[in-house]
Amino acid sequence: MKIQESAENYLETILIIGNRKPQVRSIDIANELNFSKPSVSVAMKNLRLNGYIQMDHDGFITLTPSGKAIADKIYERHRLLSSWLEQLGVDPKVAAEDACRMEHVISAESFEAIKRHTHLMEEKLQETEKKA
Repeated sequence: MKIQESAENYLETILIIGNRKPQVRSIDIANELNFSKPSVSVAMKNLRLNGYIQMDHDGFITLTPSGKAIADKIYERHRLLSSWLEQLGVDPKVAAEDACRMEHVISAESFEAIKRHTHLMEEKLQETEKKA
């Protein structure tokens, strides 16, 4: 199922904040993305209604298994594409911005090819370093 890019960004942000903090609230997401709290509240309602997040009575947000699967996929793409672009000589800030756009539109086939290529290049580099 294809979801909107903005929903993917919210899920990825929840994952990232959750990796830094024990609990995630709407205000954390608003601060992280520099969005208004009402905008985030509407987005959280939509994500909850679509089964991607759960929110407890204290307002703490957790990803459901389907929401976590999407967040993990997008975050993996972001990290790998950012790293790959940096290895190609792209400024880290530009690489992160470009990866943020690319992660949503790249096909699974192209991403897997880049991932295989990146891992192959890392293995070759490690072999070269061992010989030196």
